[in-house]
Amino acid sequence: MRSARASELRPLPDRDDRPFTVDFVSTRFHGSKRKLAAWLWSSFGRLTFDTALDLFGGTGAVSHLLKSAGKEVMYNDILRSNFDAAVALIKNRNVTLDEDDVDEILQRRSSLNYPTFIADTFDGIYFTPDENRWLDQTIYNINSLPADEYKRSLALFALYQSCMIKRPYNLFHRANLYMRTADVARSFGNLATWNKSFPYFFKKFVTEANRAVFDNGRNNSAAMVDALDAPTGADLVYIDPPYVSDTKASTDYFGFYHFLEGLSGYDVWPDRVNYGTKHRSIVGPQSAWTNPLMISGELQRVVQRYADSILAISYRDDGIPAVSTICSMLADVGKQVQVIRIAQKYALSTKDMHEVLIVGR
Repeated sequence: MRSARASELRPLPDRDDRPFTVDFVSTRFHGSKRKLAAWLWSSFGRLTFDTALDLFGGTGAVSHLLKSAGKEVMYNDILRSNFDAAVALIKNRNVTLDEDDVDEILQRRSSLNYPTFIADTFDGIYFTPDENRWLDQTIYNINSLPADEYKRSLALFALYQSCMIKRPYNLFHRANLYMRTADVARSFGNLATWNKSFPYFFKKFVTEANRAVFDNGRNNSAAMVDALDAPTGADLVYIDPPYVSDTKASTDYFGFYHFLEGLSGYDVWPDRVNYGTKHRSIVGPQSAWTNPLMISGELQRVVQRYADSILAISYRDDGIPAVSTICSMLADVGKQVQVIRIAQKYALSTKDMHEVLIVGR
């Protein structure tokens, strides 16, 4: 592998014409680039490209940024819950949820025999008994909506966001409902937020999602495939891979959000639960992206697959592989490499770190 001496560049200055025509939704998804969108655009916004592939799309914040800039965007993420969000906010041109839709979703119908899977399976784990029953009712109502992929995806997005905001750390990696319900003095956590109702948050996130829907005149799309199976040919490929630190601690998005993945496939959820775990996780796929010994090879294969495109890689300065190694990967496929850094404080971390954007063109 060739050694690459990457140039250290400062981001471009803020521009009056940056493409924030529509606000992206608030989100508490781990690793979201929402708060870094302006910095990212100042860093690669002046590159010459018309089509873009967001390979590890996550919340869709960068896809939405690119859509706002008038680019034709293909979003991709392996998680079904993230794919649902992309259908709602990236692929969707003009469909929104109106008050009648919301009322239909939130209404309990006495004529229906609602399932009780969440109430029976997750008692005392993530939400209160009343909240669990509400979730069973609401996901059943969403799945009973008329066959409109955009309305259903918007409703699912609002439901996912509502679940996250009522969780300690916004995650599902532990069974820690007690952090909400214990009658103790608190030095952290947002008890006032946790105690707001699910319907309150559902309506809030429906409003945010509706506001984020717009038509940029392009044929934007969403996919849910492995990073090495997404189509090639985009002018720019944005890569924000799962993070493995130099201490070999990995970011397991499937483990963090298995509850949302369950909601996304409610009908088959019972068959996917690992009942041997305290927090009733789903048996997830084995991934090279969470393996410190395999992630470098996987990233190198991604770089080689999309070598004909401009590559923009979001990273941190303490990751595996090292920034210098990624620069060498890009140099090996003939790229001129630029590295841009910004100081960044990460949730659940006490270290002073930098967000890094590595651009190969």
